[in-house]
This record gives sequence, structure tokens and C-alpha cells, in this order.
Amino acid sequence: MTLISASDLRACHHEIRLLDVRQGASGYAAGHLPGALHADLNRHLSMASAPDHDPARGGRHPLPPPARFAAQVGAWGIGPDTEVVAYDASGGSNAAARLWWMLQALGHGRVRVLDGGLQAALEAGLALTLDPADLEPAPPYPADRWQLPQVDAERVDLLRRDPSRKLLDVRSPERWRGDSEPFDPVAGHIPGSLNLAWNENLGPDGRFKAPQDLRAQYEALLGGLPPDRLTVHCGSGVTACHTLLALEVAGLAGAALYVGSWSEWCRSGRELSPAQENRA
Repeated sequence: MTLISASDLRACHHEIRLLDVRQGASGYAAGHLPGALHADLNRHLSMASAPDHDPARGGRHPLPPPARFAAQVGAWGIGPDTEVVAYDASGGSNAAARLWWMLQALGHGRVRVLDGGLQAALEAGLALTLDPADLEPAPPYPADRWQLPQVDAERVDLLRRDPSRKLLDVRSPERWRGDSEPFDPVAGHIPGSLNLAWNENLGPDGRFKAPQDLRAQYEALLGGLPPDRLTVHCGSGVTACHTLLALEVAGLAGAALYVGSWSEWCRSGRELSPAQENRA
């Protein structure tokens, strides 16, 4: 399962667990879709809020241990048969697609991202509410490991030198070139990486491009390689999930995620492009 349109969500009459994945609690508190719970990127979808968090070890948004996330999924009332819809205010990039990937990686396939996000929901006539969602917590989700492919920095250092593999950076071209870097201490990219920004997955209306268009886009990038030869990363392992979702929509599943992404790599002492001093 990948996407759901706002019109289909509005017409849906069976029970769905909605998760609002906008950053911070203020937007959710100011109004959210009826029945939605808040999923916070820093507290629920990563270890960014941990007291000992070090971006040099796992990046700015390292994954939590699977058991911890499984407990949180249960706390949201999600069991193996629960249908989940995640939305944010940025076309799925921040961080509804990250939640989609994490649930899929935990083994929960019944999850979709709201295509077009909150804006599409409002355009379809869905109203916001301040009312808290009804919640009946469930036991921890029955899973104890991540089940989708991911790689660490050591593995990336090997993959980037392998002509039978491709490494894709989905940050903006400006960040990839090293013209600017708003979040990390060093600008640039992993040597050998390609660049295709995550927002190239979306059309002018902020919704995902048609599956056939996404397939053509990524088949051109793959150049004949199967998708399981592709590793995707970004700044901190969040928007990379948007491209993994787009690949799934395109029927090209199988690429790996480098969770640490540039935020870990640029602090690791490894080779940088363009070459510059690592100040971290």
C-alpha cells in the first residue's frame, strides 16, 4: 500500500488510524484531521531527542530500536490488522513518508500516505478539529527487527565505488553541489553519488506524479540496473523515504535506505565532494 487520495479518505467509512506527522506539536494542537494522533519526528520516529544523541553516529534522525518503535506503534492503537494513513503538510516529505517506511520496515503493510498532504485534505472538504482522538492502546506491535534494506556508512563507502551500484542523494541540487548547507556543519555530497531531489516526485499540484511517469524517471536514473542496486539518502534519512515511497508507487521497490545520510557522513572523517575541511 502506498498512497490514498483526499477524496478517497473522505469517502472512507471503515476505521482508519490517522497519524499527523507534521513537525512539532503546535500545528497539531492548532487543528488536525478528526481522529488523528500526532507522530513526532524527533520523539517517535527517531532518536533525535535522546540525551546522548550524536549526529556523528546515525545522523540527525537515527532510527529508534525496533522494539521501542513497536511499543510506540502499539501505544497508537495499531495492531497487525489496523489500516493506517499518515499525512503531513509537505506532500509526504516531512515526515509522513518516513513513518510509512518505518511501519513497512516493521512488517506492517497496511499503511498509506495521504497524497497532497493536509492541503489536499482541506481542498477536498475535510475539516480540522481541536478534539483529541479516541485511543485504545494495543500491545507492542509483534515485530523485533527492521525488515527493509538499509545500509550504514561503512557499507556506503564500498557501494559508492561499485559500478554495479548507484547511490542517490535526494537533497536539493544546491545542497548536493555544496552551494549551501542549512543544517549540517559541512556542505557537499558523498563522492560518487547522483542527485535527484525528492520534490521531483511531485507534480505542480503537490501530489505524486503518475506511476508511469515516476517509473520512467527512475528507470532513466537506474540506467538498466535493478532497483535493489540503488541506495537512497538525503540529509538525515527523512526525505529519502519520500523517494523510496515514489519508487514503490512506480513499481520499483527494493532500494536501500542510508539512514545516517549526509548528516552522519559529513561528520565521519570520510572523503567529501567537493573536497573541504571537515569542521565537525
